Amino acid sequence: MMNFEIILPFLRPIEHLILDETISEVMVNGNGRIFVERSGVIEEIVGITIKEEVLQIAVKNIARRLGDEIGEGRPILDSRLPDGSRVAAVFPPCSIGGTTLSIRKFASKLFSADELVRVGSMTAEVLSLLRTAIAGRKNILISGGTSTGKTTLLNALASLIDPADRLAVIEDTAELQLSQPNVVRLEARREVPGTPAVSMRDLLKATLRLRPDRILLGEVRGAEAFDLWQALNTGHSGTLATIHANSATQSLSRLATCVLQSDVQLPFHAIQSGIADSINLLLHIERRAGKRIVGELLEVGAYDRETDRFDLRCCYRAEDMRGSGEGL
Repeated sequence: MMNFEIILPFLRPIEHLILDETISEVMVNGNGRIFVERSGVIEEIVGITIKEEVLQIAVKNIARRLGDEIGEGRPILDSRLPDGSRVAAVFPPCSIGGTTLSIRKFASKLFSADELVRVGSMTAEVLSLLRTAIAGRKNILISGGTSTGKTTLLNALASLIDPADRLAVIEDTAELQLSQPNVVRLEARREVPGTPAVSMRDLLKATLRLRPDRILLGEVRGAEAFDLWQALNTGHSGTLATIHANSATQSLSRLATCVLQSDVQLPFHAIQSGIADSINLLLHIERRAGKRIVGELLEVGAYDRETDRFDLRCCYRAEDMRGSGEGL
């Protein structure tokens, strides 16, 4: 209860859902319907109602307790609890019908790479390939959709890095939990009244002056992709990063699109060529029947400007898995 004591007094009707350890996310829609995610599957909870005026007061109080604010002039809340759990809300009229609220719990259980094999999220063969790649300082881009376990996978792979390496970890919201002794942790800050924002791009630029052996980027979302692209092309090997994409191949186009958000004046094919030179492996994680599994591992070769294609070699596809496992 300690993790949620800040918000529980305001959300008594759904307190039992918030405290249920089998539930990873609690969602209240604008129409008042309540849903939860349990073991990767979303289900509706019937028989519980929260009046709109009560919910708005609750969200305003929660925002204040978290040092934030939400209201008519600022209808969106994106905050987090001390343990890393996220609280997001949108007020009317931006949320049609009523207030929308989502509480995404921080995953306190850490999975090691070996545990991911044990639960069936990846095969022993894939882990062996990744161990070799990490030891060889390959740059790995981890892709996946919403709530597929990208951060969990990144955390597990980061644990395989040599403890002697100096790691620079950059996140929008601090989630990674690393045991290595020499870790620099940086977290972005959004703009609040009287306090300017500090972007992922700002932090990545600062990181390059902090003498990292490896860079771990929580998620590539925007213009910081250009600075990452430059860093990877100037000798910062052994980098691990995640990106939102629906397939391993789509992650390359997504990364190129993010580079373009920096307003860099470079031809698209030059960006693609630079990506091919800097990213060594694409690792895609996805959901199948409620389980989170590694779906693909691809090796990135050269980019062909004439055909606008990357030379990709398949190291693994999930169809080759034997035995379903239990998954995350």
